[in-house]
Amino acid sequence: MKLDDALRAFGDATAAAVKEQYPEVTPQVAFEAPRRPEFGDFTSNVAFSLAKVARRPPHDVAKLLATEVLRSAPELAEIFTEIVPVAGFINLRVAPQVWHAELSAILRENEGFGRTTPRGARVSLEFGSANPTGPLVVVQGRSMSIGATLANAMRFCGYEVFVEWIINDAGGQLDALGRSIYARYRQTFEPEFPLPENGYPGEYLIPIALRIRERDGDRWISVPEADWLAYFSTAGRDELVAQQRRTAARFGVEYDRWQSERELHDSGQVSEGIEHLRRLGLTYEADGALFFRATQFGDDKDRVLLRGDGRPTYFCMDVAYHYQKLKASDRVVDILGPDHHGYIERIKGISSALGYPGRLDVIIAQQVALMRGSEQIAMSKRAGEIVTLDDIIDEVGVDAARFFFIMLAVESPLTFDLALAVEKESENPVYYVQYGHARIASVLRNALADDLAAARSASLEPLVHPAELSLVRRLTEFPSVVRGVVERLAPHRLARYARDVASDFHQFYTECKILTDERDVRLARLALCLASKNVLARALALAGVSAPDSM
Repeated sequence: MKLDDALRAFGDATAAAVKEQYPEVTPQVAFEAPRRPEFGDFTSNVAFSLAKVARRPPHDVAKLLATEVLRSAPELAEIFTEIVPVAGFINLRVAPQVWHAELSAILRENEGFGRTTPRGARVSLEFGSANPTGPLVVVQGRSMSIGATLANAMRFCGYEVFVEWIINDAGGQLDALGRSIYARYRQTFEPEFPLPENGYPGEYLIPIALRIRERDGDRWISVPEADWLAYFSTAGRDELVAQQRRTAARFGVEYDRWQSERELHDSGQVSEGIEHLRRLGLTYEADGALFFRATQFGDDKDRVLLRGDGRPTYFCMDVAYHYQKLKASDRVVDILGPDHHGYIERIKGISSALGYPGRLDVIIAQQVALMRGSEQIAMSKRAGEIVTLDDIIDEVGVDAARFFFIMLAVESPLTFDLALAVEKESENPVYYVQYGHARIASVLRNALADDLAAARSASLEPLVHPAELSLVRRLTEFPSVVRGVVERLAPHRLARYARDVASDFHQFYTECKILTDERDVRLARLALCLASKNVLARALALAGVSAPDSM
């Protein structure tokens, strides 16, 4: 019997017992993992919901239900080795044969285990989206790791996912970039030429300025700003976006579209979004500007769409961009940086105003503090003190960076210890997980080829040790973990799960000799190794992390 069938059988028997005792109640029998493993595999709090009707303490109700369930459905004693009332809960321990059936299914489905068939639903996912004013830094690294993991998990769960990067090239920051590059260009002729007050002082702009000098010579020295600003801004944007794309590819993150905000405006899509809001009666003019009635959708004030001179605001660009995405998708997810907290409800208001309420989710990838051991590393793009994502990759590698960036919940600030990330010790979480996979691979390399061939169809009855059954149970959680990642937009659950699988395998490896002389035990344990290797590799792949066979 499979696990779902076992829990359903207990739920049905419990519901029948409740109906018999309390006919006026329609119970909801739900299960969750107990807080401590010694309490069993699952627990139900159904007795708490009945205590008021029964006018008895939950513990007494739980004892009554457990007794009645075993009396009316004695076959459950073969499915569960324990059905025990404890402090108002009913704790269940599943019989080994149920876990054996689960393990058999994992082996049979192999790489398809947990994968959902296509749903016919499309998700638009945007993340990373740095200003095109410098190289990618750690905050983009976290956003990209979160977004790419979500995209992988969504595809695994049957969604069609379209991944986008928005190039913020329509605001004043591009002018600041152009002036900064121009200053570096002038410094190649006049070393004392000042940098602009609100520019970008980072030395990463010097190579761009040198290429402009090599190409154009002193052409731009004596001309007014109106003649050179757009040229320097566009040259800087193009080079920096090309660099950002190379870094993203190096980081293992691919985008379906790099969307320029300027192109949105030039293509007429900004006008289309504005006209849609006009038709809905959600705009008005005041002081020469065009406003959106944002207060109707939870904002604290109405927002300007078009300034008095006709230029669109940043908010207007968001309206146009999201209108296109919402029309084309069943769900839209934006992953924004830590400086966008006040923007969440505003963007959700756009979704409602455009006629797509509830279709847009916004999450904030919180700030990252870089450490090297006990030393904190200062970072400021405006001050020219930056640690680029390429620097991180060079120092710790893609695997460690991708894993570390998703270890904590999206809404939690993250401390990234670069020294820990390169340690070859169990305290380094990515090393610990990858070592778990390598250890499984080592066991399988040392097994006889005939044993490996026989293991997939071998009897699993010898698997009765608690460490074996705990590992099987952990493997069965994989599909629900991935679903939870997608439903709650919580990729840290995948990182935690990978660590749990590695931990359970290490425990199994320590307590159970795998290549034992007893052939039936050896084959069953090899089967468990094969399933563990497959699930752990799939979990790591969804996180964009490799699964090495040796360390």
